[in-house]
Amino acid sequence: MLLTTGSGDDDAPKLRSLFDAARGDEWAEFLADCVKFTDEIAREIAKKKFTLAELEEEEQSLERLRRWSRSIRSRDVFGSAGATRAEDELARCTAALDDFAGHVYREVHS
Repeated sequence: MLLTTGSGDDDAPKLRSLFDAARGDEWAEFLADCVKFTDEIAREIAKKKFTLAELEEEEQSLERLRRWSRSIRSRDVFGSAGATRAEDELARCTAALDDFAGHVYREVHS
């Protein structure tokens, strides 16, 4: 448990505001990387680069995003607004990778 003392009654809202801003910055950076991930998947589909090596690389990228999300969430004890959007974006990343994997497996098995 974290206890703080301050010089006035309004210190707790200020601390909460700073905490929320820090989490907001982290979630914003995470969301930007999610967009980069889905853009990368779209480029690979457009180039028809349907290789197992590429799929493995993208799976590793998605796992990195998952770890990062868990890390931010562990610090986001107040449940900032960005957490819900990040969860939705991570689901979009997963769906994009699933779509790409389908292309790869069709290519490999054709």
